[in-house]
Amino acid sequence: MDDKNRGDEKLTILAVDDNSISLATIEQEFKGTYEVVALNSGTRALQYLKQQPQPDLILLDIQMAPKDGIETLREIREMEKCAGIPVIMLTSQREKQNILESSKLGINDYVLKPFKTQDLHDRIERVLKAEMEKRLENR
Repeated sequence: MDDKNRGDEKLTILAVDDNSISLATIEQEFKGTYEVVALNSGTRALQYLKQQPQPDLILLDIQMAPKDGIETLREIREMEKCAGIPVIMLTSQREKQNILESSKLGINDYVLKPFKTQDLHDRIERVLKAEMEKRLENR
């Protein structure tokens, strides 16, 4: 995506994962390009979404406790102001069947963990570009 910023404002990614290493990797890799908000639980993500401006994209891990990513996504989709936020799910190989369930809730893509940062970067770019094109078409 050539135009990553709206003026001088960076696009915001909300990263939700209870694995601190995954969160730190995402923060380190993307903080120069995006505003990254890293939260370690679905509950905290929902609180953030209720109180803050909506992010441009959500990276959401499936396997979290006590509220997993699918339950978190279901609640996000029920929030009127957040229902259309693009979501990329993060999942391990053994959870692939959960992708089907999260697909029904409108995810835009998924990335298998452990992920290669370039693969995640490419998927984020693709989803954000498609979202921008969709917004332009709906003007």
